[in-house]
Amino acid sequence: MNRRLALLVLAQGLFLTNNICFMAINGLVGLALAPRPWMATLPICAYVAGGALMARLVGRHQLRFGRRRGFQIGLLVALASCAIALFSVLQHSFWGVVLATLVAGYYNANAALYRFAATELVAPAQRERAISWVLGGGCLGAVIGPALARLSRDLLVTPFAGAYLLLIGVALLGLLLISLIDFPALAQPRPGEGGRSSAELARQPVFLVAVAASALGYGVMNLLMAATPIAMGQCGLPFGDAGTVLQWHVLGMFVPSFFTGGLIRRFGVLRVMAAGVALNLGCVAFALAGQDFTHFLGALLLLGVGWNFLYIGGTTLFTQAYRPEEKTRAQGLMDTGVYATMTLTSFSSGALVTTGGWQWMNEASLLPTGLTALCLVAYGLVRHRSGAE
Repeated sequence: MNRRLALLVLAQGLFLTNNICFMAINGLVGLALAPRPWMATLPICAYVAGGALMARLVGRHQLRFGRRRGFQIGLLVALASCAIALFSVLQHSFWGVVLATLVAGYYNANAALYRFAATELVAPAQRERAISWVLGGGCLGAVIGPALARLSRDLLVTPFAGAYLLLIGVALLGLLLISLIDFPALAQPRPGEGGRSSAELARQPVFLVAVAASALGYGVMNLLMAATPIAMGQCGLPFGDAGTVLQWHVLGMFVPSFFTGGLIRRFGVLRVMAAGVALNLGCVAFALAGQDFTHFLGALLLLGVGWNFLYIGGTTLFTQAYRPEEKTRAQGLMDTGVYATMTLTSFSSGALVTTGGWQWMNEASLLPTGLTALCLVAYGLVRHRSGAE
């Protein structure tokens, strides 16, 4: 691994520290401050909704300012959003927290492009491994994020306010790391050669399947993960147990990254993505079998690995859907689809877990999981008929 890629891996770890800490505490902060229990996950919903709203803008900023300056802008926004969240929690303002997480959505969409930037730091033959290594940097966030949430819960008088304070420091450290990476210049479209339109890109089967599998896989993961701390609280389990479950879940999301690229090269991207669907089904089966600590842990661990196979597989497949001059447009379209799905599931998560319960939520997740399987089967048949490998 070259030096630039190593620094990007560390930056990804800091991004996931922010992301996981947000997921761990925002549902509980929302539950404490929201005027209605079903609104508890609105701060999480606003986080991913902000990503959906900002994904296209982030892509344009990357093209205009370049990778390094574009990523620095994202980290400055992260810093500002944590400051707003800190002030809002101290003032017991639910809508202030929602605003802060909506603003943080820009950073969420911005840092999601680290995985694409990784492919620009290596030779074409190493793209799968570069994506895997950068996403594997999330292991750092898996360790630090839940630990930071637990340790900072009572750091200040107001519960969880200390977490937002510490995340300001995380953003500053991320700024330092990104400043040390020399990214290659992005390909600029020449006059009259801007590549295919968004509609033309989106009509490709490879585009549709890559985006659908990534979005639905991410949606199922987000639906269940966002509700886990609330569901475990409903079952009488302490917050420390919820932090441990989330920690193992995120390790499941990112530890496989170190070999997922190799699995894709050996077995093919569609087989690895199909394994992700099977693991998601295993997650639901485990969750429906019981509601003690062990069942939450096992279900969320399987869910994490399933997400990894679908997301890395989808990202790898997606690199076949665009030409260099179409890169930022295509990547913005993909992330818009992913974040739109996550917005829906984040909002649904709080409403479902507080009204229908954990079991009903897991049963509902079978629909998008089944749709993902259908997409993969259909695309596999198309490739087989066309004689593709």
